[in-house]
Amino acid sequence: MSAAAFLLPVFRIVDLAINLYWWVIIVMAVMSWLLAFDVINMRNDFVRSVWNGVNALTEPALRPIRRFLPPIGGMDISPIVLLLLLSFIQMELDQLARTLIMSSM
Repeated sequence: MSAAAFLLPVFRIVDLAINLYWWVIIVMAVMSWLLAFDVINMRNDFVRSVWNGVNALTEPALRPIRRFLPPIGGMDISPIVLLLLLSFIQMELDQLARTLIMSSM
């Protein structure tokens, strides 16, 4: 079994996981805006459980970014930085997959 035959499905799974994590980050960002403008509130059990879930998933990745990048103008841009970082990882994995495919031919 060649390395490409093994690694390409792994790259696809990692890409899918990154895409799903993108949506979790977007949900967290939108919820934080809705909470800040009091459109939704934490008194609702469903809102609180969704918030706790997305916060538990995103906070470990956002915390190191927030340590180096404080809020700019009162806005937390760490989700944007994380999304850019995830995009970079996806592009690099895609390029690596293309290289593996070409080398196995």
